[in-house]
Amino acid sequence: MRTYAEIYVERNVQVARTRVDEHGGPNPSWNEVVKVKFHKGLPERDVMAALNVDIYAHSHVGLEKPVGSARVLLCDVLKGGDAAEPLDNPIQCLTVQVWRESGRPQGWLNLWVPPTGKFLIRRESLSFSVRRERRWRSRRRRRRRD
Repeated sequence: MRTYAEIYVERNVQVARTRVDEHGGPNPSWNEVVKVKFHKGLPERDVMAALNVDIYAHSHVGLEKPVGSARVLLCDVLKGGDAAEPLDNPIQCLTVQVWRESGRPQGWLNLWVPPTGKFLIRRESLSFSVRRERRWRSRRRRRRRD
């Protein structure tokens, strides 16, 4: 499976896209920095504003099949931005569940959020690294049997 991710906060403002992972198969790894812009003041106005990551399987004939998606509320990632206050620093690593359109879990998405100073000075943009890891079904089946 050749997958890529589309990342956005507001789809009508900007959608960032990762490169297609050619070698990861069912366990893609993008390991790249993605910058996403959104309207100034959005996190303060809308507590449900979220970073959205949509994962697609890329095909040679132009058909893109949705693999799954994940959401992270901005209020869970963006903090005060004061480097002197450790509690105001952003989360360094965040793992979120990837869900299929049917509502079933598909795997895990690991996000690495940069330290204070990269994006917390100006809160209308967000940068992070994307990496997706998929849990194998056989492992889950083994655990259920035990």
